[in-house]
Amino acid sequence: MNSTLCIKCKGKGLCGRPRCPILEKFKSLQSIAPVISGDSVFGASPPALFVGSYGYPRVSAGPLIPPLATENEASFLEEPSAWANMQIEDIISMRSRMVRANTNLHIKDARSKENPLLAKAQELALSRKPVDTEAWFFKAPKHELKFDALLMPMGPSGLVKNFELTENPNVPRKVDYLVYDTDALAKDAVIELYKGKISAEHITRLFSIGLLGKERKIVPTRWSITAVDDMAGKELTDRIKDFPLVSDILLFSGTHFGNRFEILILPRAYSFELIEIWLPKAIWSGESSWIGEDSEGLYGKKGYSPLAGGYYASRLAVLEYLTEIRRQASVFVLREITPDYWAPLGVWVVREGMRSALRNPPKQFDSLEAAVSDLAGRMSTPKAEWMQKASMLSDFQFQTTLDFFLKT
Repeated sequence: MNSTLCIKCKGKGLCGRPRCPILEKFKSLQSIAPVISGDSVFGASPPALFVGSYGYPRVSAGPLIPPLATENEASFLEEPSAWANMQIEDIISMRSRMVRANTNLHIKDARSKENPLLAKAQELALSRKPVDTEAWFFKAPKHELKFDALLMPMGPSGLVKNFELTENPNVPRKVDYLVYDTDALAKDAVIELYKGKISAEHITRLFSIGLLGKERKIVPTRWSITAVDDMAGKELTDRIKDFPLVSDILLFSGTHFGNRFEILILPRAYSFELIEIWLPKAIWSGESSWIGEDSEGLYGKKGYSPLAGGYYASRLAVLEYLTEIRRQASVFVLREITPDYWAPLGVWVVREGMRSALRNPPKQFDSLEAAVSDLAGRMSTPKAEWMQKASMLSDFQFQTTLDFFLKT
């Protein structure tokens, strides 16, 4: 946001966004201020943890506690797959209840058993069900709402004196086994948990708070989210390499919180391409649109994607679909972010939006041209602006033409 314009505007809508994130932040905080007026908080943690990245390798970390939340309420707070029918402002309000109980740690503290607060945070991370938790702060938590492109919104934070789990965590057998396996590499542990149907949120908690691998360390949550998506994606890529090709050109479409997804499945060996289009007045794009692209082939991706966590989240959803149908394909994804996505909710929006789109009935086409024409009709961005970046589509067209001439 342009701070100068915000000062002039004061919520009058001069920026062109449907709602003012600053005002929504204020309204959300009003609903939780009375509940955290003191220096202690009690509630059922979903469970949830947060590890910051500021000051790395010294970081702040601890549980997220929604004051007075019951077990059923708490579970919903960390379950983005169940939020599809909510409004953005409702998610912000709901997540603003999550009070961060921070303590200061070094990333290598994960290898030590000497910090009782870390030990309790690790115990909380093991659980698959909410755990009643009470925290005492040095002073009342600071009333602020944290927005981030990768992370879910979070509420007030404070430096914690102590916190206690007032009930035992419910630990899945697979989690218990891999946490105590100090010979397994972190990558292998993540993959085994993923195969065991442990949720991405649960795996991220374990990885972030230093409970997986041989050389264990605490990892900022924002990095953990992308690392888990990447490791799971690489595992699925290895699986689908031996699958037969899809037989048809398929097109899936969907929208999720102001994000439009168009997913084109092509009968070629596995490759993946994502084009992101940020329309004017979307969260980060300012007054003009921005288009970015990244891709990979059958042997995976080298280096970190310039599209950041959204690349790995969208790729994972695609690979899950291909694994489910036991086929491989070249997959072209267009993600168009509109001004309706007026506050950042986290990279889960991409992951869940892609999964949702892939559950919709696909359209089937006889030619690439027909499929592209169909999807272009739903995009706000002119076809010419993104087609010049779509290397997969031009490669597919060239190969199709070449195959035709070789057969004649």
